[in-house]
Amino acid sequence: MNLNNYFHNKILTVIFLLLANCILGHAQSKINNERKQLFDYNWKFMLGDEASAKSMDFDDTGWRNLNLPHDWSIEGKVNPKNPTSGAGGYFPAGVAWYRKTFEVPAEWKGKNVSVYFEGVYMNSEVFINGESLGVRPYGYSSFRYNLSAYLDFGKQNVIAVRVDNSQQINSRWYSGSGIYRHVWMSVTDPVHVADWGVAITTPKVSPEKAVVQVKTLIKNETSSTQRLVVNTQLLAVNAKKAGSNKISVELPANSEKEVTQTVQVTNPSLWSPDAPNLYLAHTQLSIGNAVIDETKTGFGIRSLAFTVENGFQLNGKTVKISGACVHHDNGCLGAAAFDRAEERKVELLKATGFNAVRTSHNPPSEAFLSACDRLGLLVMDEAFDGWRVGKNKKDYAIYFDKWWKRDLETMVLRDRNHPSIFMWSVGNEVAERKTPEAVETAKMLVGAVKNIDTTRPVTSAVVTWGEWESFDPLMAAHDVSGYNYQLHSAPADHKRVPSRIIVQTESYPRDAFANWKLVQNNSYIIGDFVWTGMDYLGESGIGRSYYSGEVPGENWDNDMFPWHGAYCGDMDLTGWRKPISHYRNLLYNNTEKLYMAVREPNPEPFEIKETKWSVWPTWESWTWPGHDGKNIDVEIYSKYSKVRLYLNNKLVGEKPTTEEQEFRASFSVPYAPGILRAVGVESGKEVESTMLQTAGDVAKIKLTADRKEILANGQDLSYVTIEVTDKEGRIQPNARNRLHFKIEGPGVIEGVDNADLKDIDLYKGNSRNAWHGRALVIIRSTHAAGNIKLTVTSPDLPGAILNIKTLDSSQFAN
Repeated sequence: MNLNNYFHNKILTVIFLLLANCILGHAQSKINNERKQLFDYNWKFMLGDEASAKSMDFDDTGWRNLNLPHDWSIEGKVNPKNPTSGAGGYFPAGVAWYRKTFEVPAEWKGKNVSVYFEGVYMNSEVFINGESLGVRPYGYSSFRYNLSAYLDFGKQNVIAVRVDNSQQINSRWYSGSGIYRHVWMSVTDPVHVADWGVAITTPKVSPEKAVVQVKTLIKNETSSTQRLVVNTQLLAVNAKKAGSNKISVELPANSEKEVTQTVQVTNPSLWSPDAPNLYLAHTQLSIGNAVIDETKTGFGIRSLAFTVENGFQLNGKTVKISGACVHHDNGCLGAAAFDRAEERKVELLKATGFNAVRTSHNPPSEAFLSACDRLGLLVMDEAFDGWRVGKNKKDYAIYFDKWWKRDLETMVLRDRNHPSIFMWSVGNEVAERKTPEAVETAKMLVGAVKNIDTTRPVTSAVVTWGEWESFDPLMAAHDVSGYNYQLHSAPADHKRVPSRIIVQTESYPRDAFANWKLVQNNSYIIGDFVWTGMDYLGESGIGRSYYSGEVPGENWDNDMFPWHGAYCGDMDLTGWRKPISHYRNLLYNNTEKLYMAVREPNPEPFEIKETKWSVWPTWESWTWPGHDGKNIDVEIYSKYSKVRLYLNNKLVGEKPTTEEQEFRASFSVPYAPGILRAVGVESGKEVESTMLQTAGDVAKIKLTADRKEILANGQDLSYVTIEVTDKEGRIQPNARNRLHFKIEGPGVIEGVDNADLKDIDLYKGNSRNAWHGRALVIIRSTHAAGNIKLTVTSPDLPGAILNIKTLDSSQFAN
């Protein structure tokens, strides 16, 4: 059992229960009286369109039962005939309906009752008891509807949601389809804190003292004046009181008022990626002796500064950004934003060495941002991929003029209290970027952000090939200039526009060293975001390498099926770190100083071809049957002054690996099975070593779970890595064995994967081929506590068994 994960998740559960203030039980047909209640369970689903499904008395008994979050596209077959095309990974889309029947307590009459959707992709229309509440086109925006006027109190009610993702192509990457994020029910008094009504800033920060400003928007939806007390307490993560403020307020009938409270915190624990200290603001509204509403808002105390002279400073210290662009999908889970999947993504990015993430090109889930706060990952929160001119015929451009303001304000209001967010982005490679109208649009968007939040800079990502100086007016409309693939232009740009602060918002993976050097040597360049931190579904074929004779060119040149995803990530879809990940981490951090991998040899008579976002296919393998005596290139990344390479204890050679050599060395080695060993050398002494050993024939299956104890809430996940090994337990990197999965007990298989983006097997299934000796199974809990047994078998191999415990919330928290 992994005790670190065990206690870590106990803490997370307590925090989740405290901040969310919800009940995780599954009997949601009957609802409790909490202010915010999880509304994910016991939905009905039908793929297809049925206009009468909005009606309260519609018969949905034949529909599928499921829990949220849910993405129906990932359940379907990858097929070149699907209308999402290569952009959407050739996954199915279409129209579907969700329905949920629930009882509303009689005591809710007179309350303010609303339903809150964190994200529905896309073109959703919500009905309550047959009445339409509204539509929301943008699939990444959170939205809320007031239900009070439509509910039958003390009786059964029906909420229905129509989701239309049939208008294709509407995305340049895999979007998923459905109610793919959480849904909540909210119940408040008529006098209450407004939705997203708490704004917390830290205008003065030092190690000795911090000033915390809490602004609370209070609504009085009664017909009489209300006199109340607003009491805000600040709590540190250990529940220790850090300060408080109490103020009396008078609200006229049917009005709202913003109340500002200032609290001084002595010796604050500052938030940073290295020390992600969090606080909680507990705000109570009281009339007389009765508390009528209360909210709990997490925040961090930290200062941000951006200057040409010092770059980006966090808490007064310059921080260089080693960032990753990341799309919102979770691999074989599709777009479904399970809390654990979002948290694991942040864990992997941190472990890889990144200190920042760009949410390309849309607002992320709330669970993702909360994990960034908690684990310490800076965030560039991005609103849109495009503005008025479309990149695809059915994308956001057709909604922009009507919806941009509401969608942008939603992002900033929802996300503004997250300390991890250090910058907003309002666009990416907008198609109209060469026009004067684009400058005016940028000013409009930046102004809308500043109307809500003036504490963070605003950027957008600009790309071009030629005529770079013509974008100076567009750059000037932003606080920080976002460069896509153009950082080499920065020194000349600095001479022309010395006041410009620059961040590279996208870069080619292979340019890691050149970009690192520019970031390190120029104060006005605050960092680099590589495209991308992880592989993703859709944008099929970007980042691929291929053999001569296969379909040539970039992903936009030809149809790349069966490729259905992008292979440009520092990590693959299972979370395995590619060699480029170790190289980038070695450049920016001191957590690893020596790494070795082997460049895949050309498969004679064919040749390996690269594309713009690829790096040469390189593997942690010294198992190359059929290549005996043929030269194979070995790459060593090193922060030592020199490295030595040994094959079967014989010295192959020694080479320098200083900055002049870009901290890398390459050796051409005649292949012979055995042990390949790289050694870091400093002052003539061998300091550190790493090795690769030839694997034998496939003999065993090895199972490793990231967590062997999970919460029995119907949503928690355990990621099980499967390795096909030789008899000594060494992974066999050429294994492609067919693997079969069987699960027993209170769990289900939520997804299967192997990171091979040309493998079109279903991601929802009980079988998968290994790829390079690996595969992945994701297990989801049910609502029952007990023991889950996973059995993995393969023809001609002994089976392997793994047990995972599911615990109820009382076991998890104690």
